[in-house]
Amino acid sequence: MNTSVQTRTPTAHGVRTADHGVASKATNASIDARRVAATPRGVGIGFNIYADRALNSEIWDVEGKRYIDFGSGIAVLNTGHRHPKIVEAIREQLDHFTHTAYQVVPYESVVSLAERINALTPGKHAKKTAFFTTGAEAVENAIKIARAATRRPGVIALSGGFHGRTYMGLALTGKVVPYKTGFGPFPASVYHVPAPMVLHGVSVEDSLNAIAQLFKADIEPEQVAAIIVEPIQGEGGFYVMPPEFLKALREICDRHGILLIADEIQTGFARTGKMFAMEHMGVTPDLMTLAKSLAGGMPLSAVCGRAEIMDAPAPGGLGGTYAANALSIASAHAVLDVIADEKLADRASKLGQRLMQQLTMLRAKVPAISDVRGLGAMVAIEFAKPDGSPDPEFTKKVQKKAQDAGLLLLTCGVYANVIRFLFPLTISDDVFDEGMAILTQALKD
Repeated sequence: MNTSVQTRTPTAHGVRTADHGVASKATNASIDARRVAATPRGVGIGFNIYADRALNSEIWDVEGKRYIDFGSGIAVLNTGHRHPKIVEAIREQLDHFTHTAYQVVPYESVVSLAERINALTPGKHAKKTAFFTTGAEAVENAIKIARAATRRPGVIALSGGFHGRTYMGLALTGKVVPYKTGFGPFPASVYHVPAPMVLHGVSVEDSLNAIAQLFKADIEPEQVAAIIVEPIQGEGGFYVMPPEFLKALREICDRHGILLIADEIQTGFARTGKMFAMEHMGVTPDLMTLAKSLAGGMPLSAVCGRAEIMDAPAPGGLGGTYAANALSIASAHAVLDVIADEKLADRASKLGQRLMQQLTMLRAKVPAISDVRGLGAMVAIEFAKPDGSPDPEFTKKVQKKAQDAGLLLLTCGVYANVIRFLFPLTISDDVFDEGMAILTQALKD
Protein backbone atom coordinates (compact mmCIF):
# COMPACT_ATOMS: atom_id res chain seq x y z
CA MET A 1 0.00 0.00 0.00
CA ASN A 2 1.34 3.43 -0.96
CA THR A 3 1.36 5.60 2.14
CA SER A 4 3.22 8.57 0.66
CA VAL A 5 1.38 11.89 0.75
CA GLN A 6 1.70 14.35 -2.07
CA THR A 7 2.15 17.81 -0.59
CA ARG A 8 1.87 21.15 -2.27
CA THR A 9 3.49 24.41 -1.30
CA PRO A 10 2.79 27.74 -2.96
CA THR A 11 5.25 29.26 -5.41
CA ALA A 12 5.13 32.60 -7.16
CA HIS A 13 3.12 31.34 -10.13
CA GLY A 14 1.60 28.01 -9.24
CA VAL A 15 2.27 24.99 -7.01
CA ARG A 16 5.28 22.79 -6.42
CA THR A 17 4.63 19.04 -6.30
CA ALA A 18 6.87 17.48 -3.66
CA ASP A 19 6.88 14.04 -5.31
CA HIS A 20 8.58 15.40 -8.40
CA GLY A 21 10.28 18.56 -7.17
CA VAL A 22 9.21 20.38 -10.33
CA ALA A 23 7.20 23.57 -10.30
CA SER A 24 4.20 23.65 -12.58
CA LYS A 25 3.46 27.15 -13.78
CA ALA A 26 -0.20 28.03 -13.48
CA THR A 27 -1.91 30.35 -15.92
CA ASN A 28 -5.14 32.27 -15.54
CA ALA A 29 -6.73 30.04 -18.18
CA SER A 30 -5.63 26.78 -16.59
CA ILE A 31 -6.87 27.79 -13.14
CA ASP A 32 -10.13 29.06 -14.61
CA ALA A 33 -10.72 25.72 -16.32
CA ARG A 34 -10.24 24.01 -12.96
CA ARG A 35 -12.63 26.50 -11.33
CA VAL A 36 -15.38 25.72 -13.83
CA ALA A 37 -14.97 22.01 -13.14
CA ALA A 38 -14.66 22.24 -9.35
CA THR A 39 -16.92 25.11 -8.22
CA PRO A 40 -20.58 25.96 -8.94
CA ARG A 41 -21.51 28.51 -11.58
CA GLY A 42 -23.63 30.35 -9.01
CA VAL A 43 -20.46 31.90 -7.60
CA GLY A 44 -19.92 34.46 -10.34
CA ILE A 45 -16.43 35.70 -11.19
CA GLY A 46 -15.89 39.30 -12.20
CA PHE A 47 -12.47 38.87 -13.80
CA ASN A 48 -10.91 35.64 -15.08
CA ILE A 49 -7.55 36.56 -13.58
CA TYR A 50 -6.12 34.95 -10.46
CA ALA A 51 -4.36 37.00 -7.80
CA ASP A 52 -0.82 36.16 -6.75
CA ARG A 53 0.02 39.18 -4.60
CA ALA A 54 -1.21 42.70 -3.88
CA LEU A 55 0.01 45.90 -2.26
CA ASN A 56 -1.97 49.06 -1.54
CA SER A 57 -3.84 49.75 -4.80
CA GLU A 58 -2.12 47.22 -7.07
CA ILE A 59 -2.65 43.50 -7.77
CA TRP A 60 -0.38 41.10 -9.67
CA ASP A 61 -1.90 37.97 -11.18
CA VAL A 62 -0.34 34.49 -11.42
CA GLU A 63 1.11 35.37 -14.82
CA GLY A 64 2.85 38.42 -13.40
CA LYS A 65 0.59 41.07 -14.94
CA ARG A 66 -0.01 44.17 -12.83
CA TYR A 67 -3.45 45.73 -12.34
CA ILE A 68 -4.55 48.96 -10.69
CA ASP A 69 -7.39 48.09 -8.34
CA PHE A 70 -10.30 50.53 -8.49
CA GLY A 71 -12.62 48.02 -6.78
CA SER A 72 -10.99 47.35 -3.38
CA GLY A 73 -12.56 43.91 -3.10
CA ILE A 74 -16.00 45.60 -3.30
CA ALA A 75 -15.25 48.47 -0.90
CA VAL A 76 -13.44 46.28 1.64
CA LEU A 77 -10.00 47.85 1.29
CA ASN A 78 -10.37 51.55 2.05
CA THR A 79 -6.98 51.15 3.77
CA GLY A 80 -5.50 49.30 0.78
CA HIS A 81 -4.08 45.83 0.29
CA ARG A 82 -1.79 44.71 3.11
CA HIS A 83 -1.35 48.00 4.93
CA PRO A 84 1.77 47.52 7.12
CA LYS A 85 -0.02 48.50 10.34
CA ILE A 86 -2.83 46.06 9.66
CA VAL A 87 -0.47 43.23 8.76
CA GLU A 88 1.50 43.85 11.96
CA ALA A 89 -1.65 43.88 14.10
CA ILE A 90 -2.72 40.50 12.71
CA ARG A 91 0.79 39.07 13.22
CA GLU A 92 0.83 40.26 16.81
CA GLN A 93 -2.56 38.66 17.52
CA LEU A 94 -1.30 35.38 15.99
CA ASP A 95 1.25 35.23 18.79
CA HIS A 96 -1.57 35.20 21.36
CA PHE A 97 -4.46 33.14 19.92
CA THR A 98 -6.57 32.87 16.79
CA HIS A 99 -9.92 31.69 18.16
CA THR A 100 -11.63 31.00 21.45
CA ALA A 101 -15.22 31.76 20.37
CA TYR A 102 -15.91 35.11 22.00
CA GLN A 103 -19.15 33.78 23.50
CA VAL A 104 -17.20 31.02 25.25
CA VAL A 105 -13.98 32.74 26.35
CA PRO A 106 -14.18 36.49 25.67
CA TYR A 107 -11.31 38.94 25.22
CA GLU A 108 -10.85 42.63 25.94
CA SER A 109 -10.13 43.71 22.36
CA VAL A 110 -13.79 43.16 21.45
CA VAL A 111 -14.95 45.39 24.28
CA SER A 112 -12.53 48.17 23.35
CA LEU A 113 -13.50 47.98 19.65
CA ALA A 114 -17.18 48.24 20.59
CA GLU A 115 -16.34 51.31 22.66
CA ARG A 116 -14.56 52.88 19.68
CA ILE A 117 -17.44 52.13 17.29
CA ASN A 118 -19.97 53.51 19.78
CA ALA A 119 -17.99 56.75 19.96
CA LEU A 120 -17.49 57.09 16.19
CA THR A 121 -21.04 56.46 14.95
CA PRO A 122 -23.54 59.34 14.68
CA GLY A 123 -25.45 60.48 17.76
CA LYS A 124 -24.56 61.27 21.36
CA HIS A 125 -26.99 58.77 22.87
CA ALA A 126 -25.86 55.63 24.70
CA LYS A 127 -24.96 52.89 22.20
CA LYS A 128 -23.92 49.26 22.12
CA THR A 129 -22.26 47.24 19.35
CA ALA A 130 -22.42 43.53 18.53
CA PHE A 131 -19.97 41.90 16.12
CA PHE A 132 -20.59 39.27 13.47
CA THR A 133 -18.75 37.93 10.43
CA THR A 134 -20.40 39.13 7.20
CA GLY A 135 -22.49 42.06 6.08
CA ALA A 136 -25.45 39.77 5.49
CA GLU A 137 -25.18 38.57 9.09
CA ALA A 138 -25.19 42.16 10.30
CA VAL A 139 -28.38 42.85 8.34
CA GLU A 140 -30.05 39.66 9.56
CA ASN A 141 -29.24 40.54 13.16
CA ALA A 142 -30.34 44.14 12.78
CA ILE A 143 -33.77 42.87 11.72
CA LYS A 144 -33.82 40.41 14.62
CA ILE A 145 -32.95 43.22 17.04
CA ALA A 146 -35.58 45.54 15.56
CA ARG A 147 -38.30 42.92 15.79
CA ALA A 148 -37.32 42.01 19.34
CA ALA A 149 -37.35 45.67 20.40
CA THR A 150 -40.65 46.62 18.74
CA ARG A 151 -42.50 43.29 18.86
CA ARG A 152 -43.56 43.99 15.28
CA PRO A 153 -43.02 41.89 12.11
CA GLY A 154 -42.92 44.31 9.18
CA VAL A 155 -39.84 45.72 7.45
CA ILE A 156 -39.74 48.27 4.63
CA ALA A 157 -36.84 48.37 2.14
CA LEU A 158 -36.15 50.23 -1.10
CA SER A 159 -36.07 49.14 -4.71
CA GLY A 160 -32.49 48.83 -5.91
CA GLY A 161 -31.20 48.22 -2.40
CA PHE A 162 -28.81 45.37 -1.66
CA HIS A 163 -28.65 43.78 1.77
CA GLY A 164 -27.04 40.36 1.27
CA ARG A 165 -27.49 36.88 -0.13
CA THR A 166 -28.99 35.09 2.88
CA TYR A 167 -32.76 34.65 2.80
CA MET A 168 -33.67 37.72 4.85
CA GLY A 169 -31.00 39.69 3.00
CA LEU A 170 -32.52 38.59 -0.30
CA ALA A 171 -36.02 39.44 0.88
CA LEU A 172 -34.83 42.96 1.67
CA THR A 173 -32.81 43.34 -1.53
CA GLY A 174 -34.65 45.27 -4.22
CA LYS A 175 -32.85 43.80 -7.23
CA VAL A 176 -33.98 40.46 -8.69
CA VAL A 177 -31.25 39.58 -11.23
CA PRO A 178 -28.95 37.91 -10.37
CA TYR A 179 -29.51 37.74 -6.62
CA LYS A 180 -33.10 36.50 -6.26
CA THR A 181 -33.46 34.50 -9.45
CA GLY A 182 -34.74 30.99 -8.72
CA PHE A 183 -34.55 31.26 -4.92
CA GLY A 184 -38.08 32.12 -3.77
CA PRO A 185 -40.21 32.15 -1.74
CA PHE A 186 -38.64 34.68 0.60
CA PRO A 187 -39.42 35.60 4.22
CA ALA A 188 -42.73 37.36 4.68
CA SER A 189 -43.59 40.82 6.03
CA VAL A 190 -40.99 42.57 3.84
CA TYR A 191 -42.24 45.42 1.65
CA HIS A 192 -40.52 47.51 -1.03
CA VAL A 193 -41.07 51.08 -2.10
CA PRO A 194 -39.33 52.89 -4.97
CA ALA A 195 -36.06 54.60 -4.07
CA PRO A 196 -35.88 58.25 -5.12
CA MET A 197 -33.92 58.40 -8.40
CA VAL A 198 -34.56 61.61 -10.30
CA LEU A 199 -32.56 60.31 -13.27
CA HIS A 200 -35.13 57.53 -13.66
CA GLY A 201 -38.19 59.63 -12.95
CA VAL A 202 -38.74 58.85 -9.25
CA SER A 203 -38.88 61.89 -6.98
CA VAL A 204 -38.67 62.08 -3.19
CA GLU A 205 -42.39 62.82 -3.18
CA ASP A 206 -43.04 59.67 -5.24
CA SER A 207 -41.14 57.53 -2.73
CA LEU A 208 -42.92 59.04 0.26
CA ASN A 209 -46.30 58.64 -1.44
CA ALA A 210 -45.47 54.97 -1.98
CA ILE A 211 -44.90 54.55 1.75
CA ALA A 212 -48.21 56.25 2.47
CA GLN A 213 -49.93 53.93 -0.01
CA LEU A 214 -48.21 50.95 1.59
CA PHE A 215 -49.69 51.95 4.95
CA LYS A 216 -53.13 52.12 3.34
CA ALA A 217 -53.03 48.95 1.24
CA ASP A 218 -50.60 46.42 2.76
CA ILE A 219 -49.55 46.98 6.37
CA GLU A 220 -50.50 49.41 9.11
CA PRO A 221 -47.52 51.44 10.38
CA GLU A 222 -48.01 50.08 13.90
CA GLN A 223 -47.01 46.65 12.54
CA VAL A 224 -43.75 47.89 10.98
CA ALA A 225 -40.60 47.22 12.99
CA ALA A 226 -38.07 49.01 10.78
CA ILE A 227 -37.24 50.84 7.60
CA ILE A 228 -33.82 49.87 6.23
CA VAL A 229 -32.00 52.13 3.78
CA GLU A 230 -28.53 52.53 2.28
CA PRO A 231 -27.62 56.24 2.40
CA ILE A 232 -25.95 55.57 -0.96
CA GLN A 233 -27.14 52.49 -2.79
CA GLY A 234 -24.24 50.17 -3.52
CA GLU A 235 -25.20 47.38 -5.94
CA GLY A 236 -28.21 49.46 -6.93
CA GLY A 237 -26.09 52.05 -8.75
CA PHE A 238 -24.50 54.50 -6.28
CA TYR A 239 -27.59 56.66 -6.06
CA VAL A 240 -27.19 59.11 -3.18
CA MET A 241 -30.34 59.28 -1.08
CA PRO A 242 -31.44 62.92 -0.83
CA PRO A 243 -31.10 64.30 2.72
CA GLU A 244 -34.71 65.50 2.64
CA PHE A 245 -35.82 61.92 1.95
CA LEU A 246 -33.87 60.52 4.89
CA LYS A 247 -35.18 63.29 7.13
CA ALA A 248 -38.72 62.42 6.05
CA LEU A 249 -38.06 58.76 6.85
CA ARG A 250 -36.82 59.79 10.28
CA GLU A 251 -40.03 61.73 10.87
CA ILE A 252 -42.19 58.80 9.71
CA CYS A 253 -40.30 56.44 12.01
CA ASP A 254 -40.61 58.77 14.99
CA ARG A 255 -44.32 59.29 14.40
CA HIS A 256 -45.12 55.58 14.25
CA GLY A 257 -42.54 54.04 16.60
CA ILE A 258 -40.62 52.48 13.69
CA LEU A 259 -36.84 52.00 13.86
CA LEU A 260 -34.62 53.50 11.16
CA ILE A 261 -31.76 51.20 10.10
CA ALA A 262 -28.89 52.67 8.08
CA ASP A 263 -27.06 50.04 6.06
CA GLU A 264 -23.55 51.53 5.95
CA ILE A 265 -21.83 48.31 4.91
CA GLN A 266 -20.47 49.82 1.69
CA THR A 267 -20.53 53.51 2.61
CA GLY A 268 -18.76 53.33 5.96
CA PHE A 269 -15.23 53.99 7.22
CA ALA A 270 -14.26 57.25 5.47
CA ARG A 271 -15.36 56.28 1.94
CA THR A 272 -17.72 59.25 1.52
CA GLY A 273 -15.45 61.89 3.08
CA LYS A 274 -16.86 61.33 6.54
CA MET A 275 -16.56 58.29 8.75
CA PHE A 276 -20.16 57.36 7.89
CA ALA A 277 -22.42 58.60 5.10
CA MET A 278 -25.29 59.40 7.47
CA GLU A 279 -23.15 62.22 8.86
CA HIS A 280 -23.70 64.05 5.56
CA MET A 281 -27.46 63.71 5.90
CA GLY A 282 -28.11 65.28 9.29
CA VAL A 283 -30.10 62.18 10.31
CA THR A 284 -29.32 59.81 13.19
CA PRO A 285 -30.44 56.20 12.69
CA ASP A 286 -31.53 53.89 15.48
CA LEU A 287 -29.39 51.02 14.20
CA MET A 288 -26.47 50.82 11.78
CA THR A 289 -25.05 47.82 9.95
CA LEU A 290 -21.30 47.88 9.32
CA ALA A 291 -18.89 45.55 7.53
CA LYS A 292 -16.56 45.60 4.48
CA SER A 293 -13.79 48.14 5.30
CA LEU A 294 -14.30 47.70 9.04
CA ALA A 295 -11.46 45.16 9.21
CA GLY A 296 -9.36 45.87 6.12
CA GLY A 297 -9.90 42.53 4.38
CA MET A 298 -10.58 40.34 7.41
CA PRO A 299 -14.15 39.03 7.87
CA LEU A 300 -15.94 41.21 10.41
CA SER A 301 -19.28 42.99 10.61
CA ALA A 302 -21.23 44.82 13.28
CA VAL A 303 -24.57 46.21 14.35
CA CYS A 304 -24.38 49.41 16.37
CA GLY A 305 -27.40 51.10 17.85
CA ARG A 306 -29.23 52.67 20.73
CA ALA A 307 -28.35 50.79 23.90
CA GLU A 308 -31.93 50.02 24.91
CA ILE A 309 -32.72 48.65 21.44
CA MET A 310 -29.55 46.58 21.25
CA ASP A 311 -30.41 45.04 24.63
CA ALA A 312 -33.83 43.78 23.42
CA PRO A 313 -32.71 40.24 22.47
CA ALA A 314 -32.25 37.85 25.40
CA PRO A 315 -28.78 36.43 26.21
CA GLY A 316 -27.89 33.88 23.54
CA GLY A 317 -30.13 35.52 20.95
CA LEU A 318 -27.15 37.10 19.18
CA GLY A 319 -23.75 35.73 18.25
CA GLY A 320 -22.03 33.22 16.01
CA THR A 321 -19.14 30.77 16.11
CA TYR A 322 -16.76 33.10 14.28
CA ALA A 323 -18.37 36.37 15.36
CA ALA A 324 -15.76 38.83 16.67
CA ASN A 325 -12.89 36.62 15.53
CA ALA A 326 -9.72 37.70 17.30
CA LEU A 327 -7.66 38.28 14.14
CA SER A 328 -10.42 40.35 12.57
CA ILE A 329 -10.87 42.42 15.72
CA ALA A 330 -7.13 43.16 15.83
CA SER A 331 -7.26 44.17 12.18
CA ALA A 332 -10.24 46.48 12.81
CA HIS A 333 -8.41 48.31 15.58
CA ALA A 334 -5.54 48.93 13.15
CA VAL A 335 -7.99 50.08 10.46
CA LEU A 336 -9.44 52.74 12.78
CA ASP A 337 -5.93 53.86 13.66
CA VAL A 338 -4.94 54.16 9.99
CA ILE A 339 -8.10 56.09 9.09
CA ALA A 340 -7.38 58.59 11.88
CA ASP A 341 -3.60 58.81 11.48
CA GLU A 342 -3.65 59.17 7.69
CA LYS A 343 -6.75 61.39 7.65
CA LEU A 344 -8.45 59.13 5.12
CA ALA A 345 -11.80 60.93 5.31
CA ASP A 346 -10.08 64.09 4.08
CA ARG A 347 -8.20 62.04 1.50
CA ALA A 348 -11.52 60.61 0.26
CA SER A 349 -12.93 64.11 -0.20
CA LYS A 350 -9.89 65.27 -2.17
CA LEU A 351 -9.72 62.20 -4.37
CA GLY A 352 -13.46 62.36 -4.94
CA GLN A 353 -13.26 65.99 -6.05
CA ARG A 354 -10.48 65.17 -8.52
CA LEU A 355 -12.42 62.20 -9.83
CA MET A 356 -15.67 64.11 -10.23
CA GLN A 357 -13.88 66.92 -12.09
CA GLN A 358 -12.24 64.51 -14.53
CA LEU A 359 -15.41 62.52 -15.08
CA THR A 360 -17.41 65.70 -15.67
CA MET A 361 -14.90 66.77 -18.33
CA LEU A 362 -15.11 63.32 -19.92
CA ARG A 363 -18.90 63.54 -19.95
CA ALA A 364 -18.65 66.46 -22.37
CA LYS A 365 -16.63 64.26 -24.74
CA VAL A 366 -18.38 60.91 -24.31
CA PRO A 367 -22.09 61.11 -25.19
CA ALA A 368 -22.81 57.71 -23.64
CA ILE A 369 -22.17 59.12 -20.14
CA SER A 370 -25.63 60.06 -18.88
CA ASP A 371 -24.73 60.89 -15.27
CA VAL A 372 -21.82 61.46 -12.93
CA ARG A 373 -22.64 61.28 -9.23
CA GLY A 374 -21.30 60.43 -5.83
CA LEU A 375 -20.23 61.56 -2.40
CA GLY A 376 -16.60 61.75 -1.37
CA ALA A 377 -14.71 58.90 -3.06
CA MET A 378 -17.88 56.86 -3.62
CA VAL A 379 -18.46 57.92 -7.22
CA ALA A 380 -20.14 56.41 -10.28
CA ILE A 381 -20.76 57.08 -13.96
CA GLU A 382 -23.91 55.86 -15.69
CA PHE A 383 -24.20 55.05 -19.40
CA ALA A 384 -27.22 55.41 -21.67
CA LYS A 385 -28.05 54.98 -25.33
CA PRO A 386 -28.97 58.00 -27.50
CA ASP A 387 -32.65 57.38 -26.72
CA GLY A 388 -31.92 57.58 -22.97
CA SER A 389 -32.35 53.89 -22.22
CA PRO A 390 -29.67 52.13 -20.13
CA ASP A 391 -26.63 50.86 -22.03
CA PRO A 392 -25.12 47.83 -20.28
CA GLU A 393 -23.27 46.76 -23.45
CA PHE A 394 -21.26 49.99 -23.56
CA THR A 395 -20.56 49.59 -19.84
CA LYS A 396 -19.13 46.09 -20.38
CA LYS A 397 -16.95 47.32 -23.24
CA VAL A 398 -15.45 50.07 -21.10
CA GLN A 399 -14.81 47.62 -18.27
CA LYS A 400 -13.13 45.12 -20.65
CA LYS A 401 -10.93 47.71 -22.36
CA ALA A 402 -9.83 49.01 -18.98
CA GLN A 403 -9.03 45.49 -17.78
CA ASP A 404 -6.97 44.78 -20.90
CA ALA A 405 -4.98 47.94 -20.17
CA GLY A 406 -4.45 47.01 -16.50
CA LEU A 407 -7.30 48.73 -14.64
CA LEU A 408 -9.97 46.84 -12.68
CA LEU A 409 -13.39 48.52 -12.60
CA LEU A 410 -16.60 47.27 -10.98
CA THR A 411 -20.06 47.65 -12.49
CA CYS A 412 -23.39 47.92 -10.67
CA GLY A 413 -26.93 49.19 -11.11
CA VAL A 414 -30.32 47.60 -11.63
CA TYR A 415 -29.64 47.81 -15.39
CA ALA A 416 -25.90 46.91 -15.10
CA ASN A 417 -25.06 50.20 -16.80
CA VAL A 418 -23.04 51.88 -14.04
CA ILE A 419 -19.31 51.85 -13.31
CA ARG A 420 -18.48 52.52 -9.66
CA PHE A 421 -15.18 53.73 -8.28
CA LEU A 422 -13.94 52.19 -5.03
CA PHE A 423 -10.15 52.55 -5.16
CA PRO A 424 -8.30 52.36 -1.83
CA LEU A 425 -8.21 55.71 -0.10
CA THR A 426 -4.49 55.10 0.42
CA ILE A 427 -3.83 55.07 -3.34
CA SER A 428 -0.85 57.20 -4.35
CA ASP A 429 -1.39 60.18 -6.63
CA ASP A 430 0.71 58.71 -9.43
CA VAL A 431 -1.18 55.39 -9.46
CA PHE A 432 -4.50 57.24 -9.28
CA ASP A 433 -3.49 59.37 -12.28
CA GLU A 434 -2.34 56.27 -14.15
CA GLY A 435 -5.70 54.63 -13.55
CA MET A 436 -7.58 57.70 -14.72
CA ALA A 437 -5.49 57.82 -17.89
CA ILE A 438 -6.44 54.20 -18.63
CA LEU A 439 -10.12 54.97 -17.96
CA THR A 440 -10.02 58.02 -20.22
CA GLN A 441 -8.56 55.99 -23.08
CA ALA A 442 -11.07 53.19 -22.56
CA LEU A 443 -13.94 55.65 -22.79
CA LYS A 444 -12.52 57.28 -25.91
CA ASP A 445 -11.98 53.91 -27.57
